[in-house]
Parts: sequence; structure tokens; C-alpha cells
Amino acid sequence: MAPASVLLRQVNLLEGPEQAARTADVRIEGSRLVSISASADAAAATAEAPVIEAAGLWLAPGLVDPHSVLRDPRLGRAETLSSLAEAARAGGYGTVALLPWGEIWRDRPEALALAWPEPMRLVLWGSFSLAGADRELAPHADLLAAGACGIAAGAAIPPLALLERGLQLGEMGRCPVLVAPRDAGLSREGFVRECVEALRSGWPVDPALSELLPLQALLTLADALPEAPLRLMNLSTAAAVDLLRAAAVAPPASVSWWHLLADCGRLDPGAEGWRLLPPLGGPYDREALIGALANGLISAVAVQHEALDAEERLLPLDQRRAGIAGHGMVLPRLWQELVVARGWPVAQLWQALCWGPCRFLGLEASTLTPGSRDWILFDPAAAAGFADQVDPSLAANRPDELGPPATGRVLAAGFSAPDTWELPAIRRY
Repeated sequence: MAPASVLLRQVNLLEGPEQAARTADVRIEGSRLVSISASADAAAATAEAPVIEAAGLWLAPGLVDPHSVLRDPRLGRAETLSSLAEAARAGGYGTVALLPWGEIWRDRPEALALAWPEPMRLVLWGSFSLAGADRELAPHADLLAAGACGIAAGAAIPPLALLERGLQLGEMGRCPVLVAPRDAGLSREGFVRECVEALRSGWPVDPALSELLPLQALLTLADALPEAPLRLMNLSTAAAVDLLRAAAVAPPASVSWWHLLADCGRLDPGAEGWRLLPPLGGPYDREALIGALANGLISAVAVQHEALDAEERLLPLDQRRAGIAGHGMVLPRLWQELVVARGWPVAQLWQALCWGPCRFLGLEASTLTPGSRDWILFDPAAAAGFADQVDPSLAANRPDELGPPATGRVLAAGFSAPDTWELPAIRRY
């Protein structure tokens, strides 16, 4: 059991956006960050706290997921509201935003009556159309008044006439409007992006045009309606990155974490991570997405959690719902891929996983301040293990096909109970 008060000696700090990483001594009482000081002497003078030598650990704000899916929050076999909260905690996510998709579509104010206990934040997108059918507009103003963070369409772009009418009505004000640049009618029912690797494998392919043509339409709308707060959901191709880079107005865009790690050339044909929406591309697509994230053209990494139960997972790939789960796997795997393998500064990774998503959602950026419980303690050198060891989600479709990450684990968080923490050995100061 974790002590009531601990002192993290010379822990690495990420305090907020555009602040350089530094080391300091941090005292924590219960789950609350109490003080940040230059030396342990100042902190120890106010309390006799056990000391953790934390030179290799990182203390930073909790991660933020800008969009995920929860089909049945209360009775779901694949995931419930409480199991999703446990999975998010384990992965260091203190804030998760849910898309309006579900058994009960969140297109009415009364459908937004979902919440997590503080200090975790469950943020809800309201629906762009009634029942997600893209025939009639949902009551945008009422949804925002009921607490929605913004308005989100479905997995494909709505009819342009309806989308333009909704944007011109402007009931959402400056709240974000999330649209996927995808045309299902152009996808040929393929579930792998058209590329050399996919053609070799024999999978049914989805051409890049199914993303490019709707993206061109969205960029035209963004140029014609510069006040419209558009957000682009889940870019997936190198061609889309090129189009966004050349645009006169480039709305903020997100990318799924799995698209940064996997591609058609890295997965075994029997792997779990093939069935996604939008589909996986080739190695060139993955490199382009990583490059766009590095230079800020893509501003947020989403988990895009879509849980399947064990029965659904047994269906053939072309007959089951697309999606993967895995809040607990995102930070360790992206740390290995981006920080260790590619030399990214840790602050750049947090920009993609925390501060960028905050801005994407229209939320105030998370920071480390005395009194806060929105913090996580991450050990890059801790053994991480496989999906079921790091993620308490009920989902049966968590990918492990790239092998277990060598290292990386969230040891503690201000939004989790101290008796669940896995702190290193402590000593008396």
C-alpha cells in the first residue's frame, strides 16, 4: 500500500505546453500534488515523507483521448462505462472524449447523462444528425447547453448540403465540429488501404480516393467558412497529409495511435490489428502520418477505442465491426516508437497525447500545479507486458501483434487510488 505522503526526489517534470522539461523534488499527499521545489530540503522541511529516488521517472499531466467509442455504457458485453474508466486509468488517461455513436445515439440532451467520478473527466461529443442517419440535424444548441464538448458526425462525411447547412446555422458557436474525411461509397468494401503490401497479401483494398475526395470537400468548406470550427478525424494516408499541407486553411486533424505503429508491411496476416476504420495503409502512409504529427500538421493522437467482445472477435474480418481497443498500450508503445527509436523529445510526445488533444477538444491545457490530481508517474524502464497485463479493459480486440513493448508503464496517477500504485522502493528521508 502506498504511504499517505511521498517525496519524489529529482523526478523529471513536464509541467505544461511550451515549458521545457526539468527535474525537481515533488511531494504528493494522498493523490494530490502538494509542492514542487528545487531540492528535497525544502519539501522535507514541511513533512517527514518517505523518499523515492525518481531520477528515471517522468511526472506529467494525464493523457487526453480526443475520441473513442462506447456502444453500450451500462450493459455492454465488450465494454462498460466503469471498465473503460479502469482501462483509461491504467493507461494514464485522465480525460476521454466519447463519440455519440452507440446503441442509444447521443443526439438528445438527455442522452448525455454520463459521467465519471472526479477528477477523471468523461467528455461527450453530441451528434451532428438525428440518430446519426445524416438526414436531419440534431439540436446542436441544446446538446452544447447540456454539456457536449462539440458536435461529431459519424464514421463517414455527411451529405455536403447537410454539413454546409449545419455549419452555416452556426448553433455550435466556436465549439469543435468533428468530421471524418471518408466516403463509404468509394471504399469498395475493402478493409486495407490500397498499396503494394495489401495487394500482395490479397486483402480487399480501400482506395485512397475514399479519403481524398471527402477531404478536398472539407478543405473547401473550411476555406469558404473560415469561422467554422472544423476538426478532421483520423487521417490515414500519405496523400491526405500532402493535401492538408497544401491547403490554404488546414483544420486541426487527429490520427489513431495504431496507424502510427502498424502498417500492411508489419502485421502478420492473422494479426488482430488489421480491421480498422479508416483502414491501415502501407509503410509510406505510416511514415507520412508520423512526420505530420512531428511538425504539427496533425495535432492530436486518438485512441479511437472500439471494443469487441469475445464472440464478435471470432467473426471473419470482413464480417465484424472495425476497431481495436487498448488505452493501456498507447503510451508505452508510442514511447518506444517515437522517443526511443526516433529520438523525439518527451515534451513532443506529450504535445501529441495531452496538450494537442486538449486544444482539439477546446479544453484548457492540462498542467502540473500544486493541488492538482491530474498527473501521472511514468517509468520508461518498467516491464510493460502484454495487453491483458497492462489494460483491464473487457475488450477482446486489444492488439499484441507487434510483440510486447520492451519497457514502459504508468506507476501511479492522481486520478487512481493510492493503494493501486506501483511505486519503486522507498526510504526514509
